Amino acid sequence: MMKRNYYTIDNFSRRDFLLTSLVATFAGSSSLLGKNAMTDPIEAAIDLIQAEVDTGVLESAVLHIRMGQNTQSRAFGNAHSAQAVFLLASITKPMTATGLMLLVDQGELALSDRVVKFIPEFSGGDRENITLQHLLTHTSGLPDQLPENALLRKRHAPLKEFVEKAIRTPLLFKPGTQYSYQSMGFLLAAEIAERITQLEFPEFMSREVFLALGMKQTAMNLGSFKLSETIRSQTEFAARESGAGLEASKDWDWNSPYWRNLGAPWGGAHGSANDVAQFLYSFLMPGGGVLKMETARQMIQNHNQGLDTRRGLGFALGPEDFGQYCSNQSFGHGGSTGTLAWADPVTQRSCVLLTSLPARKSRSLILEPVGDLISTPKHGI
Repeated sequence: MMKRNYYTIDNFSRRDFLLTSLVATFAGSSSLLGKNAMTDPIEAAIDLIQAEVDTGVLESAVLHIRMGQNTQSRAFGNAHSAQAVFLLASITKPMTATGLMLLVDQGELALSDRVVKFIPEFSGGDRENITLQHLLTHTSGLPDQLPENALLRKRHAPLKEFVEKAIRTPLLFKPGTQYSYQSMGFLLAAEIAERITQLEFPEFMSREVFLALGMKQTAMNLGSFKLSETIRSQTEFAARESGAGLEASKDWDWNSPYWRNLGAPWGGAHGSANDVAQFLYSFLMPGGGVLKMETARQMIQNHNQGLDTRRGLGFALGPEDFGQYCSNQSFGHGGSTGTLAWADPVTQRSCVLLTSLPARKSRSLILEPVGDLISTPKHGI
C-alpha cells in the first residue's frame, strides 16, 4: 500500500479532522448509525461499510475484528457469508514470506543467503549481492512490476516467464541502499522455494502453511474454488496496470480465469477474512503457528534500519496505513483489490477488511476510516 500523507489544519491533523467529522456526521444521522454508534466505534465502522453498500458504491465486503479472545464478523452486500472468498492482492506477500521463513527454520536457507546461490542465472553486477532479506523487505532494487507486465498478462504468459524476465530486468539501485516497493522480489523468493522443495509454490503453501494453520478457505491461486464461488472485484476502479475495467483487458484482469489461476506470489492468493485473521493471530501469539517463536517475532520486527520505510519480513509495520491508534508494534498488509489486514500486539487487537472495491477508491473512503475506528482505544466486542 502507498503511504498516507496528512496535512495540519490549525495544529489538528487532517486524519483527526476526518475521523472526528466522520463520527460526528454518523452520530447525527440515526439512519446510518445504530443506537450504540456514539459510544461504539465498531458499530460506526459497520454502518460506514453498509452505507457504501446501500449507495451502490461497494458491492461486497467482510469485516472481521478480534479483540483478545473475542471475535466478530460481518458480511456485506454480495458477500452472503463471513466465509466469502476474496482475491487478497498484496496480503499475499507476508504469506509468501512465511513460506520462505519456514524453509529458514528447516535449515534449507538463511536470510543472508544470496539469491544467486539458488538461482545461478541471477548473476552479474549488483544482482549477485541481493539476499533473501532484500527480497522480503523491498530493498533488492528490483522493480515492483516488470516493464513487460501488461504484454505478459495480455498473452496469458505462465508465471515462469515472469520469473525469466525478473531474473534479467535492470535493477533500480544497489541492494540494501533504498526502499522501493517491489512485487518482483516476492516472485523470486517463491522461485527459490520451488527450487528447494521441488514443489509448485501454491502446493507448498497449501501443505505447509495454510492447512497447518487451519486456513481451509485460502489458496495461493484458485485452488479447489470455482471462480464463480469467489467475490468479483470491481475492476472498473482498478489501476491501468490491472486492466482498469477496459473491455480489452477482460481476459487478463483480476476477474479473469487467467489471473485468478496464475498464483502470483506477490498478489494472487484467495482467502476469507477469518483465515486472514487466523494468519495474523499466528504472529500476534507466536508459538502457535508454523514458525518457531523467534522466527515469527523476527518477521514483525523492523529490518530496514537507516532507511525511510520500516518493514518486517513480508509485513508492513504500523501505525501508518493501519489505524490511527495502532502502536508502532502493529503489523499487517493491504492489497490493491481493496483489502486491509493488521494486528497490534499492544492491544491484542486485529482487523481484517476485505472489499471488492479497489484500494485506489476504497482506501480513503472505507479502508482508512474503518481502520481508524477499529483501532480506537477503550472499546471492545
